[in-house]
Amino acid sequence: MAFKIRQICEADANDVLNLSRALDEESRFMMFEPGERKTTLEEQIARIQQVLSSDNSMTFVVEKSLDENPHDQHKLVGLLGAQGGAFHRNHDTVSIFIGILQAYTGLGLGRMLFEEMEKWARSWGAHRLELTVMAHNTRGLALYTKMGFEIEGRLKGTLKVDGEYVDELMMSKILE
Repeated sequence: MAFKIRQICEADANDVLNLSRALDEESRFMMFEPGERKTTLEEQIARIQQVLSSDNSMTFVVEKSLDENPHDQHKLVGLLGAQGGAFHRNHDTVSIFIGILQAYTGLGLGRMLFEEMEKWARSWGAHRLELTVMAHNTRGLALYTKMGFEIEGRLKGTLKVDGEYVDELMMSKILE
């Protein structure tokens, strides 16, 4: 199966919405609960335009070749969002989120997304990459550690997942 990691474009808006909703349904590690996302196509287009007009934010997508199954509903199977700070003091700090459809995990796509994002971040002078991960997300924690992120601290009981409060780990990577 062939995959391409690339920067998002406006034409991706509908596919990003479909991917995001699918991730909301299948993953307990994303922020939205199933059915909670109310984003319209117009709002998604506006978000993409905002990202593309920013000098310190970008979204990367994993595009799957549809040659093998042209009827597959998922053209995009993963994404990584990188949002730089809005102020002069935190402009060079980039907050990250990532989501990959379950059927496509374990194929190295997360590593590829992080590598592409880090090249982009270094190209404009980002200093710090940061993210949070639910403390019980062992696969995510393993990926982030492998990509050079370090745990800075534990945020206790920040999220309610399936009726239980869970901790998040704050992780970062300083770009030299």
